[in-house]
Amino acid sequence: MAPLLRPRGVTNNLVAMCAVVIVLAPIYLVVVNSLKTRVESSSMGLGLPSVPQWQNFSVAISEGKLLGAFLNSVLYSVGATILSVGLSALAAFVLARRTTRRHRLIYLLLIMGIAMPTNFVTLTKVMQWTHLINTQLGIILLYAATQIPFSIFLIYAFIQRIPRELDEAAVIDGCGSLRVFRYIIMPMLVPVLVTLGVLSILNIWNEFLIPLYYLNNSGAWPMTLAVYNFYGQFQSDWSLVSADVVLTILPVAVLYVASQRWILAGTTAGAVKG
Repeated sequence: MAPLLRPRGVTNNLVAMCAVVIVLAPIYLVVVNSLKTRVESSSMGLGLPSVPQWQNFSVAISEGKLLGAFLNSVLYSVGATILSVGLSALAAFVLARRTTRRHRLIYLLLIMGIAMPTNFVTLTKVMQWTHLINTQLGIILLYAATQIPFSIFLIYAFIQRIPRELDEAAVIDGCGSLRVFRYIIMPMLVPVLVTLGVLSILNIWNEFLIPLYYLNNSGAWPMTLAVYNFYGQFQSDWSLVSADVVLTILPVAVLYVASQRWILAGTTAGAVKG
């Protein structure tokens, strides 16, 4: 009996098909209704538009101020990603190579940020005290801080699989700690760093609460807040709202598809100790 016709194979295929439908159905619904007229999209049906309304996208861009919001999102996601991944790589290298009780405690405290919720009241006080509230720099720092715990967790596990003998050989050749990191460890971290970079950009791009709480200036809003504001103005016209949503998710969808092989390589790299 062919593997796909066995009971387990049939069950796995059915589960996979259900997962595909669950993921793609909302995307299909939004894309289809973004091309309909206001009347046709009022019911948010699954049917195709009678005549595609491509002008909905230009209206969404102009009325929703998506160009400025797009540039803000790029600034926040790329800036915070570079900052978080760079700092996490340096911190993980130190914590993974120095196995004292103090460094272990610091590592555990850092990765607690993966599960612990954000205290927005205390964070607001800190942002006000540092004069970073309602600033683009403050948002970049906040975004970077949210990504650091998981980044350290992943890089730390990766570095632990790199033989210490490589470090010792470099030290014997006269390398200091920074040179060991730059010339020995860093090249081996490329797969996991690229993976973290892509995941960080995706997470930051879709973040909603942080800019909602700490950005009052509409000129500095990312695309998530631009969509929220656009929905408040055009909630009676689902064709324009759908077009706005499509334009918001399109950049991250393209990025994910283009970088999928890097993500898979980063998640499997280091699985076998060299």
